[in-house]
Amino acid sequence: MNILIIEDEHRIARRIERMLRSIMGKEITSIQHCDALEDGQGFIAHHKVDLLFLDLNLNGEDGFGVLESVVAEPFPTIIISAYRDQAIRAFEYGVLDFVPKPFSEERLAQAVQRLQKREKQANTLRYLAIQKKGRRTLIPIADIYYIQGAGVYTELHLKDGTTAIHNKTLENLELLLPEHFVRIHKSYLVSMQEAREIVIEPGSKYSLRLNNEEQLPIGRTRYKEIKKRWFG
Repeated sequence: MNILIIEDEHRIARRIERMLRSIMGKEITSIQHCDALEDGQGFIAHHKVDLLFLDLNLNGEDGFGVLESVVAEPFPTIIISAYRDQAIRAFEYGVLDFVPKPFSEERLAQAVQRLQKREKQANTLRYLAIQKKGRRTLIPIADIYYIQGAGVYTELHLKDGTTAIHNKTLENLELLLPEHFVRIHKSYLVSMQEAREIVIEPGSKYSLRLNNEEQLPIGRTRYKEIKKRWFG
C-alpha cells in the first residue's frame, strides 16, 4: 500500500509514519510526506496513492482545497486534525475517518481497521465528485438510483436519466456510501430507497425492480439477505 501524509508539522508526520508501520507492517509499500498543500496535490497528480492522511490546516492553508480535489480519486482519505468542529463537513466529502489531534496509536489503528474491514461508517456523505472535461462536479447522493461497476471505474445512474463516470471502485463506494446503498450483485450498488420489489424469474434467478421500472440482477448469494432485511 502506498500512503501519502500531508502534514506541515514534521514531528507529527514522523509520529504518524512510525505508528502506521507498527500497525500495518508489511502491508505498507511506501510512505511519503508532503508538508504543503500544493506539494501534496502535485504528488497525487503524478504518483499512485492508495491511502491519504490529511491535515486540514497546513501553515494557514485550508486543507479542504485538497479534500475537494481528491473526492473523485479512487483512494480513501483519513483526516488527522485538531479542528474537531470540521468533522461533519469532512464526512460530507466522503472521508473514511476523522482522527482528532492529539491522537493515540490505538485511535489511528481504529481508522486503519475501518479500511481493512471495509466497515460502513455512520457518515453524512452528501456528494460524489466526478471529473468531466477537466472540471470537477459534485453530484448529490440523493440523485443516484444505482451504481454499476465498470472495472476500476463506476457508472452512476442518476434520477434524471443521465449517467456519469466516477473514479472510485464499487468496493470503495460501498465503504463510503450511506447504509441504504446495498450491494445486490457483484456489479451493482443500489439505493434501496428506490427499490420497489423483488422479481423471481425462471431458473431461480432474481432481480430488483426500481421505482423507475428498471430491473437489476440480484446475486444468488445475496437474495436471502436482501429479502429478509428490506422486504420482510
